[in-house]
Amino acid sequence: MTPALTFFIGLVMLVLFGWYFATDQGPRKRLLAAILVVLLVTFSIVAIWPPKEKITLGLDIKGGTSFLIRLVPGEKPLSKAMLDQAVEVIRKRVDYFGTGEPIISPVGSDRILVQIPGLDTAKIQEARDQLSRVAKLEFRMVYPDNGQRLKAIDEGKEVIPPDYRIEVYKHPPEANEKPVEERLLVKKKADLGGNHVTQAAAGYGNEGWEVTLKFDSEGAKKFGEITEANVGHRFAIVLDGVIQSAPVIRTAIYGGNAVISGGHMDEREARALASVLENPLQTPVSIEEERSVSPTLGMDSIRVSVVAGLIGLALTLICVAIYYKFAGLVVNLALIVNLILLLGALTMFHFVLTLPGVAGIILTIGMAVDASVLIYERLREEMAAGKSLKAAMPAAYNKAFSSIFDANVTTLITAVILFLNARGPVKGFAITLRLGILASLFTALIVGRNVLGWSVDTGRIKPALNLVPAH
Repeated sequence: MTPALTFFIGLVMLVLFGWYFATDQGPRKRLLAAILVVLLVTFSIVAIWPPKEKITLGLDIKGGTSFLIRLVPGEKPLSKAMLDQAVEVIRKRVDYFGTGEPIISPVGSDRILVQIPGLDTAKIQEARDQLSRVAKLEFRMVYPDNGQRLKAIDEGKEVIPPDYRIEVYKHPPEANEKPVEERLLVKKKADLGGNHVTQAAAGYGNEGWEVTLKFDSEGAKKFGEITEANVGHRFAIVLDGVIQSAPVIRTAIYGGNAVISGGHMDEREARALASVLENPLQTPVSIEEERSVSPTLGMDSIRVSVVAGLIGLALTLICVAIYYKFAGLVVNLALIVNLILLLGALTMFHFVLTLPGVAGIILTIGMAVDASVLIYERLREEMAAGKSLKAAMPAAYNKAFSSIFDANVTTLITAVILFLNARGPVKGFAITLRLGILASLFTALIVGRNVLGWSVDTGRIKPALNLVPAH
């Protein structure tokens, strides 16, 4: 599914959500709810299918790829601070969305072990590049004479200034043409370093995919002074010793922003570049070893855990159906929709499913059932007070809403705090719990309510179906 189509469907669903909440109870509201549910379920199934290819399993379930990285000593001897900085930078690069759940740990005083789940051949190469790239960004001025000095050097009339050197800039190719190479006389020492970059983001601009940079206050001031003093001249944006672009300074730039563009990057390259620029390595590294790793849990443990989860789900569905009869079937339908939406969200946002994540899904099922129990028990109380089933339904949902909302929001806040502070598998538990809470609220208050309301209005459910306590 293309990003444009995904955006369009998301926009349609957002409009439908607003229309649904702005509409009073009645056939139109139920129709909007049905369209929303069908769209979300269809969207989720498309995202999930086929599950073996779309759902990424964690290191504990499926295993992955292991890299042993060594810090390369330079002029300064390696220290614990250098090792710690490299660990954090690699963690951010490998898991820049916070969803990959890699295992990253220092080994000895100069090595780092990185284990990443679910990598195919293309992703292994991307991970290799992300792990080993230093991402040294520099802004260097080009000799300010529009190439006249370089021409004179080529003719033997001038020599290279001591502070400059000749470097090659490869222009991005146009259509099917070959790249054009241009020789530039560029300063040896950077006028501004990449250590002043505080934020880097990929985006689509006039020349294709680009990376927008934001400087800190000191970097913004320096960049403004450099551009003001060199209006009409070129400066080179150099990454790891290679000129990425060499634009002409049209005016002084004091906003603290810069753009790396040129039309030769695709989306993946732009996002990878933004990630490494935002997290530069202070110490060069090399990959010493690369190998596949088996699941961290044995197959017996995985099988027992999955079977236990399926048995728990089956017992929940059976008990709810027996106790609430037809209304219990409505709860079960809402639970199935809940699971589809949850797995769809996990797949769509490229989350990794681990056993703690499975535990979060099981907890979500319990919370969804709890919301339905609150609603149905409130419905019983309203009917015991003498109200008809049709009149008792809106009152039951309205009175149970505050309890359901408070309980879910409290848990959601806890899950957010856990996600922000946890690492590894615990973060996976927080992710599934957070998404599961949102799915539970949707299925309990929209799916369950509208299906039950439609059943009552059409006479498919009777008050005697275990909704009123026996006397």
